[in-house]
Amino acid sequence: MSTAVLIALAFAAGFLLAMAIAAARRSSMEVVNRGRVTTMLSAAKRYALGDLTRPSPDYGDDGLGQVARAMDQAIHETGRRVETLERDRARMEAILASMIEGVLVVNEQGRLQLVNDAARRILKLEKGAIDHAYVEAIRHPGIVEHIGRALRGEETEGLELSVTRDTTRTLVARVTPVTAAGRGAVLVLHDITELRNADQVRRDFVANVSHELRTPLTAIKGYAEALLDDPDDAEAREKFLDIIHRHATRMERLVKDLLRLARLDAGQETVEIVPCDVDSLLRGIANDFEPIAAQKQQTIDVQVAGAAATLTTDAAKLHDVARNLIENAVNYTPGGGAIEVHATVKEGQFVLTVADTGHGIAPDDLARVFERFYRVDKSRTRPGGTGLGLSIVKHLVHVMDGEVTASNQAGGGALFTVTLPMKR
Repeated sequence: MSTAVLIALAFAAGFLLAMAIAAARRSSMEVVNRGRVTTMLSAAKRYALGDLTRPSPDYGDDGLGQVARAMDQAIHETGRRVETLERDRARMEAILASMIEGVLVVNEQGRLQLVNDAARRILKLEKGAIDHAYVEAIRHPGIVEHIGRALRGEETEGLELSVTRDTTRTLVARVTPVTAAGRGAVLVLHDITELRNADQVRRDFVANVSHELRTPLTAIKGYAEALLDDPDDAEAREKFLDIIHRHATRMERLVKDLLRLARLDAGQETVEIVPCDVDSLLRGIANDFEPIAAQKQQTIDVQVAGAAATLTTDAAKLHDVARNLIENAVNYTPGGGAIEVHATVKEGQFVLTVADTGHGIAPDDLARVFERFYRVDKSRTRPGGTGLGLSIVKHLVHVMDGEVTASNQAGGGALFTVTLPMKR
């Protein structure tokens, strides 16, 4: 062959080799790219199912690899933010669920977006009330009006109201407009029933103490003035001094009872645990009231079961509890009635009952007879004492880790039951 032909063949062979190498390289790149795309699709499917575990393939340094890495980083950053939002939402739901205040959120369309358990309980809302119109779900016209004003962007003030189905509860409703991310309103309900009750108890307490002090003070002042006007009448002087002494003793007892209640409230009453002879204690108290009971033709019957004859407790406080209950029964039992004092053991607990044959206690008053100075119906109008005896009984029994209840007997008359542990 000529030299020219050889050179031509060499160039042709070189060209074909170059083409083959290029084709092989393209084929190899297609295989590699196909593998990377498959890996990307697999990762995308896992991400769609919520599995954000970061894969560890090498996407390469070319344009496709850079795009894959950028998308992967963006997805994981989005996942991190979603997890943060979920944690914040769970924390908010936990806070709202533990709140004693009711919280309710309404969007600008007037539909409920969030209602915590307290708001649902206070307003008697159904669990499916979310996304319903607030005017349909909330039955209180005052709250509906305030939410409407807030949605219109108007200023609202705190609203004191009673629950529609429970007028004994007092609420304060505050509605705040929301202007960020669309107009809406947030309702917060505060249950101030206990505050109102405490305030009423305080007012009653001050009024009753004033009355209890004013009555004997008026008598003392009047008879003292009578003595000053006529100091020579020996018979009148003795009578007036006796009345003054009786009213002064009543005031002294009232002050002592108030001071003892203050100590009990402050937890300053010490407890001395000793074996107590229950039979001797109860019969001694009954003997003390025997003269008063005899004047009213009453009988006091004391019965102590063998198992209850000895009790390990604070004997002085048990004495005060029994004395107050027996005195209360003697005062409120009509002439010719009977008082029964029984001590037994039931289910491993010491049980003391004081029953009388009086008029009993009105059902509405049973839950309040242990309040200070609380006055029951006229059939049990307080004939004497300070009106603090039953309140002291309740506090003393609590100090001794026991319970005291009041009820009415089927045949008439009141029944007070004290339950104490056999040993402390």
